[in-house]
Amino acid sequence: MTCAGSGADPLGLITDGAVLCEGGRVVWVGPDEDADAASRALDVVVAERVDLGGRLLTPGLVDCHTHAVFAGDRSDEFAMRARGAGYLEIAKAGGGIAATLGPTRAATDADLERLTVDRLVAARATGTTTAEVKSGYDLTIAGEQRLLRVIARAGAQAGVAVVPTLLCHVIPPERKADRDVYVRELAEVLVPAVAAGGLATAVDIYCDDGAFTRDETATVLGAARGAGLAVKAHAGQFSDQGAAELCAELGALSVDHVEQVSDAGIAALAAAGTVAVMLPGACVQLRLPPPPVARLRAAGVPLAVASDLNPGSSYSSSLPLQMWMATTHFAMSVEEAWLGVTRVAARALGLSDRGMLAPGARADLVAWNAEHPAAIPYQYGANLVDRVLVA
Repeated sequence: MTCAGSGADPLGLITDGAVLCEGGRVVWVGPDEDADAASRALDVVVAERVDLGGRLLTPGLVDCHTHAVFAGDRSDEFAMRARGAGYLEIAKAGGGIAATLGPTRAATDADLERLTVDRLVAARATGTTTAEVKSGYDLTIAGEQRLLRVIARAGAQAGVAVVPTLLCHVIPPERKADRDVYVRELAEVLVPAVAAGGLATAVDIYCDDGAFTRDETATVLGAARGAGLAVKAHAGQFSDQGAAELCAELGALSVDHVEQVSDAGIAALAAAGTVAVMLPGACVQLRLPPPPVARLRAAGVPLAVASDLNPGSSYSSSLPLQMWMATTHFAMSVEEAWLGVTRVAARALGLSDRGMLAPGARADLVAWNAEHPAAIPYQYGANLVDRVLVA
């Protein structure tokens, strides 16, 4: 399954297919019976042949939205939510994002690296070969830069290609009295420092109730664009603040969550080609209404699917599990879910060389103990991965 198809065959299925790889890249893909001729024509010496015994072979999965670097535990909030407490109610009681700040700030670099590596290794075991990891659980100028450095080191250890993103998550409790000053520090100090240090490729910001306003979002993302960084946003999880329109105007890579988004916002995303990232784990756990997938689809907005791996609302690194929720709870098709964790997810990260099996792409491959793409979300409690090959 190349995930490089179109029209009636968007998954690019090849029966009895073969992939020829050299130097960590795909150099040819096609019918197995043509593989030997292709290797001769391309002057590629085949040093090793791997027979997958009829298993489904796909590109490595791309998780385009995770918060994998954090310390602490919030299982108590899960129990509160199971008894009926809401996300904003828990946050106002001192839970939510603020509850992760203390443990994360107190953790050593070594502790954070170990925790992040463990989560990335678990993600790889279920097929993820590229993962975005956001900062956002320190919320100080120096602390956010520390988290980005930890993310880079953890990715190198875990054997997963990591894309670090600076996340301006919320206003920290100790800065609520000087909120305007804090927002200026993000735009004028943190964002330029991250860009100058090459610590991230993009800036994300949470624009919603209890987080940043539309104007604050425009200030921070405008600074990011000026610093040469890509932009994206958490938008419309609880209320529509107009972030979709703003992100489209700024040429954002993605807007993520969008349970709440207007028709104007959808039209703007479609016109800009901005990806809408579906995060079913958080949506289902928080018992929110699902995003308007049918309206997004009809408008032509590209749809990605990600884990939203985080300690409060989606503590899961398994993209196959998210695919199950995307197909059952969000009414996405199997084809949409697969493209959402491969080709479209890569687009949401600004990556053109993964999420598909095509010449020039990174040779990130997953072999599954299955023959049909639908088997992966269908057997949502089982890990059907046979092997994972990165580059």
